[in-house]
Amino acid sequence: MSTYPYIKVQQDDFDLTTEVAKLREGHTDIGAVVSFVGTVRDINEGDDVSVLELEHYPGMTEKALEKIRLEAHERWSLESSVIIHRIGKMYPTDQIVLVAVSSRHRENAFYAAHFIMDYLKTNAPFWKKETLPNGEERWVDARLSDKDAEQRWQ
Repeated sequence: MSTYPYIKVQQDDFDLTTEVAKLREGHTDIGAVVSFVGTVRDINEGDDVSVLELEHYPGMTEKALEKIRLEAHERWSLESSVIIHRIGKMYPTDQIVLVAVSSRHRENAFYAAHFIMDYLKTNAPFWKKETLPNGEERWVDARLSDKDAEQRWQ
């Protein structure tokens, strides 16, 4: 039987195919799996970015992710879900986050995955620091567009 649903905060990369297979394991009633993989961009606010470093508050971050995941299950009929978020140093094209949900019907899965990502961007306690090619470092603030996205679910 599947070990899903769950959340993980980890330094190691993840494999989408493996995670989706685990998500589906033991579920013959699934009609849809929706996944989102966020990756590191090489540009932000018009500047080249060479490194993205994510920090978190152990324990607090996992609780926040689990709260978001459970809220999605309360809003939509889901069979299973997973959130994996990486921390540490990452480079352009590296995977940062995986959100995957399964349900009997596609609309529930699409809505839930979208909701989880919107809430994760604004409610999960992660701190992002970018390093530019010249060695300059800067902390990244939440975007107004992320707050606007969260509001659509109110």
